[in-house]
Amino acid sequence: MNWMRVLFLVALLAVAHLEAEPVTTELAAGSPYRSWSHGPSTEPGYFPIAVWLQDPRNAVKYRAAGFNTYVGLWKGPTEEQLAMLKQAGMRVICEQNEVALRRLDDDTIMGWMHGDEPDNAQSLGAGLGWGDPVAPERIVADYQRIQQRDPSRPVLLNLGQGVAWDDYYGRGKRTRHPEDYPRYLAGADVVSFDIYPAVHDRQEVAGKLWYVARGVERLVRWGQGAKPVWNCLECTRISNVSRKPTPHEVKAEAWMSIIHGSRGLIYFVHQFKPVFREPALLDDAEMLTAVGRLNHQISSLASVLNAGRSAPQNRVESLSAGGKVALLARELGSSTYLFAVEMQGTNVTARFTHGGSRASRVEVLHESRSLPSQDGVFQDHFDPWEVHIYRISSKP
Repeated sequence: MNWMRVLFLVALLAVAHLEAEPVTTELAAGSPYRSWSHGPSTEPGYFPIAVWLQDPRNAVKYRAAGFNTYVGLWKGPTEEQLAMLKQAGMRVICEQNEVALRRLDDDTIMGWMHGDEPDNAQSLGAGLGWGDPVAPERIVADYQRIQQRDPSRPVLLNLGQGVAWDDYYGRGKRTRHPEDYPRYLAGADVVSFDIYPAVHDRQEVAGKLWYVARGVERLVRWGQGAKPVWNCLECTRISNVSRKPTPHEVKAEAWMSIIHGSRGLIYFVHQFKPVFREPALLDDAEMLTAVGRLNHQISSLASVLNAGRSAPQNRVESLSAGGKVALLARELGSSTYLFAVEMQGTNVTARFTHGGSRASRVEVLHESRSLPSQDGVFQDHFDPWEVHIYRISSKP
């Protein structure tokens, strides 16, 4: 057995071990961005909600819809783009070009980014086909160069569908090589990925929203909980001319991401078919209203989400065959918060056990209802992909 095969088997066994380990989404309390003086906010009430590769001329509109970050600038950053974002009060993660390096004291820039999806097969040029993915070693080397020029901001790496879907063909000869991903993560401070199951064109993924949660889980595991994980969300038809996500699906993807460990959301708002629209979200009044409501809901609960660990006795079990409800518990002040989402697209009745209180009523936030609780146990019904958020006060 040669040394290359030995190294491959060691990496494969390491990934298999990581896959076998129980997933934890319990990150340390407080901000994960304290290491960077010009990085994302460290305020307890901050949660990154970003939009991908949009014209700064629309920053005011996105700000009104609850976005606080731009990720990527087309052929930028330019002085004009940064000026528009600054005026709109919108911060940005962008490439580290000459313009950006002249603006290192400008807090409009809160982070740097690699090129998108280096784990996928890379184009060889028009009509020339596809080559190999970018090697993880090159990503690490690029990361070190970015850090040396400016260590005061984190570096974001966004990866592709292979994070969540092992059979993703877009990785070329590296398809079904998940052992690559821990090596990619060594080249970033913040890691993200994208997969869009609501509008996906492959039967293996289409309609299976839980692929979003799977990718988040894996990034948390591969980074050993030490790196903030963000992820991308769909909210337009992208290239699917017969299907677009519903507001209900977008809300489910957002909360299942957070429940499984995501610390930031990046909305992909482009449409490519039947016609190209860069700000397609802004054209869809129903979806824009729903996304704005969702973003403001998440921001209003950011201090809770950032509160860290909760009592281990908080748990949920499905009382319906084939159903699954995922749970994230947080404690802040005198209250316990339970964030729950149905994960399989089925109707489910779930039983919750909560710690720290024997309150007789459980408030269901943003639904104008409450539930009876006896001896720290209550039940609730979930429609397919439904989200419920509960608050239990320890006060009598």
